[in-house]
Amino acid sequence: MANNDTMMQYFHWNLPADGTLWNQIEREAGNLAAAGITALWLPPPNKGTSGSDVGYGAYDLWDLGEFDQKGSVRTKYGTRAELEAGVRGAHAAGLRVYIDVVFNHKGGADATERVRGTPVNPDNRNQTVGEEREIETWTVFDFPGRGDRYSSLKWRWWHFDAVDYDQLTRSIGTIYRLREKGFDTPVGGEFGNYDYLLFADIDMDSEEARADLHAWGEWIVRTLDVDGFRFDAVKHVRSFFFNEWLDALRRRFPAKAFFSVGEHFTGDPATLGRFLEQTGQRMSLFDFPLFFNLRAVSHGNGSFDMRNLVHNTLVAQSPERAVTFVSNHDVFRHPDRDDVADWFKPLAYAFILLRDQGYPCVFYGDYYGTPERTSHRVVLDALLAARRDHAYGPQQDYFDHENVVGWTRLGDDGHPKAMAVVMSDGPGGDKTLFVDRRNAAFRDITGHITDTITSDGNGSGVFRCNGGSVSVWVEV
Repeated sequence: MANNDTMMQYFHWNLPADGTLWNQIEREAGNLAAAGITALWLPPPNKGTSGSDVGYGAYDLWDLGEFDQKGSVRTKYGTRAELEAGVRGAHAAGLRVYIDVVFNHKGGADATERVRGTPVNPDNRNQTVGEEREIETWTVFDFPGRGDRYSSLKWRWWHFDAVDYDQLTRSIGTIYRLREKGFDTPVGGEFGNYDYLLFADIDMDSEEARADLHAWGEWIVRTLDVDGFRFDAVKHVRSFFFNEWLDALRRRFPAKAFFSVGEHFTGDPATLGRFLEQTGQRMSLFDFPLFFNLRAVSHGNGSFDMRNLVHNTLVAQSPERAVTFVSNHDVFRHPDRDDVADWFKPLAYAFILLRDQGYPCVFYGDYYGTPERTSHRVVLDALLAARRDHAYGPQQDYFDHENVVGWTRLGDDGHPKAMAVVMSDGPGGDKTLFVDRRNAAFRDITGHITDTITSDGNGSGVFRCNGGSVSVWVEV
């Protein structure tokens, strides 16, 4: 992006449920802005199935920690007043604020009701596997703590199209399509139709449901003055709904662009491209294909061909719509299986932060660390400063070796210093890189190598890195 914007996902799944995150944002906003962060992605601010719910078990979008519901007034992260203060603090520090939005489902219903439902094949939801029958569903949402404040809609089974639990038989796992309902389209194509994910799946054919979500969008902007959105589970929601929702909000608030990014969990860039087409380029997407490449390198013991690091990725296909990342709240929960290996994270962050393409997102757990995981804050602060101050101008790639790769950034009028990056997933090595600076000294801002390198009279230098490491050489 033109100003080298950098987002931070400001939460992880296992944060303590102590109600302190919103206060932490207010305290930390100035430090984050000084480090080079320009926007914060906050977790779902709504009340979930309990006071410890991360927010994705969305119970009441209209309760931001204001009403005594689901066992507490506050959410996992704090009260509504603390949330508003945190957002004000972020804005005062010059940070934009994006909130996580869950439109796919509702969880934690207040009561059950009887309705007829048809079981479907979980591997092909277009096929029924039994007769329509009476089931008892958790689809009554009365919001007794909030009442009619902000919204008077009480949700019932007809606002949903499917569930996977029948209270009558106490059986979970069978997906029931509710009476006279069909799955929404277009959605992800896995399992025939991937509309249903979990809990009570919102039916985007319901005019009442859509109207409530539209009203909530205007209310949340007026309440928090947010600058954008991260949409959860977009491949499970009718893609055209995002078009109507974003268009209506942008008409209502023409001074705001509302940057938006969707979580479409797939490694296939063609599938991501189709979603971008369906939504008319109205939002960006997280670059899961690049994430899978980074993860493969990190677990490959040097066998991954680094020349292919950017191949078949969203950032290669649609760089203006790619949000690049190294870890997130989901994969962080299963580090040995799902996450980028810890040793490779400095390399991966150098890749997403110091290149021209994509909008990078730094993960809270990697920056601050957790009781179980390492903090990479020292190297991340160095990389963030390099992005803020030096990652500008023409980029020249040197992806010509299976282990040692690099690139240069040649600067611009406002940022005149050149930069060269070299990394290896195997043995250390060097590369001759053109930096367009003659007889200029460069130092490695990561501190991995302490020597100074001087370019030659033709504007090139032999820049190196240690084994399994990255060095970022900046003109002195």
